[in-house]
Amino acid sequence: MPRTAAPPPASPPRDRRRTSASVVLRSVLEHGPVARSTIARLTGLSPASVTDYCARFTELGLIRETRAPQKAKGVGRPHVPVDLDDSRFVVGGVHVAVPYTTVALLDLRGRVVVRRELKHAGRTEPRALLARAAAGLAALLDEVPGSRPLGVGVAVGGWVDRDTGTVVEHPLLGWREVPVRELLGAHTGLPVHVDGHARALVNGERLFGRARGSRSVLHLFVGNVVDAAFATGDEVHHGPRSQAGTIAHLPVPGGTEPCGCGRTGCLQVELSERTLVRRARAAGVVDGANPMDVLAAARRGDPVAVRLLVERARLTGRAAALLLDVLNPESVVVTEVGALYREDCLAALREAVGPQRAPVVPTSFGDGVLAVAGGSVVLDVLYRDPLSASPERI
Repeated sequence: MPRTAAPPPASPPRDRRRTSASVVLRSVLEHGPVARSTIARLTGLSPASVTDYCARFTELGLIRETRAPQKAKGVGRPHVPVDLDDSRFVVGGVHVAVPYTTVALLDLRGRVVVRRELKHAGRTEPRALLARAAAGLAALLDEVPGSRPLGVGVAVGGWVDRDTGTVVEHPLLGWREVPVRELLGAHTGLPVHVDGHARALVNGERLFGRARGSRSVLHLFVGNVVDAAFATGDEVHHGPRSQAGTIAHLPVPGGTEPCGCGRTGCLQVELSERTLVRRARAAGVVDGANPMDVLAAARRGDPVAVRLLVERARLTGRAAALLLDVLNPESVVVTEVGALYREDCLAALREAVGPQRAPVVPTSFGDGVLAVAGGSVVLDVLYRDPLSASPERI
């Protein structure tokens, strides 16, 4: 990755509304290969405007004409469809979890090209961790020669201020007021955009996943950090200084886990992967600290592992039901290890949510979900205003 003596200048917060350029590029993403006349019909924009935007996107290298023209109805030249050009550019994705950082490169369709996990081994000092992440991204770029990086997206749990690119507070990492955008920008020489991982995944689902086309989406993220994000129309709710979605201390009826806040039964400590693994160790199911080991034990038929995973999924469903009562979304996406890999866990989660509610689906991105979270932060910027966030300016 290119390096500079100083980080790129911080970009001021952009208007989050979709521009006409965004509408056109999103139509190419969703329907391509697609004729310009079809884009005009789908978007309500004039054919001349669509043609102009497509010419500018082609010049930037974001789209290209496909080889097979479509026969025009009636008299006239055949329509030459356009599609995303996913061969030139990549974006960097960084997701900082408690035990490890995921670094990845994604193409313009949000597909993971390559990724790595960098284990923390107890070392979470932010400057060293972000320097290591930048080095990891540079190594990944060496694996895909010829690809041009547009920028880096960073997704982190806890309280993340998107507009300043700062992790305000992440108690499990011990981070407070960490200027992630500034620090990572200094190492990469690229524009860096930062957001909370639940909000990042809402944008990923709406761009590339099952929630595409939904008018309102709730995303519930259940890992070591438990948080949520809610989108209506084309807007993810952030609140003042991006504090929306903090649900760690919602009370869980019957909860028994002591929380650092002094109470018992807060949602995050009850559902945390740390709690799942600790209970599995106490029952003799696993020896380590990896929740995937609990999943592996359940696959081998260990009844205790199965019970722990199903109970956690059911409690996740109860949390989702509480949020549904307040927000009433059209669709619900849950990132939770049991619901992602086991039908019995997904069934328990859905049962706890209750019938005749919004459909509940697991994340669209499988085991690449953390990589997609990071990349979606910067891809949202691109698709929201592709001319202002062009390859020259993103």
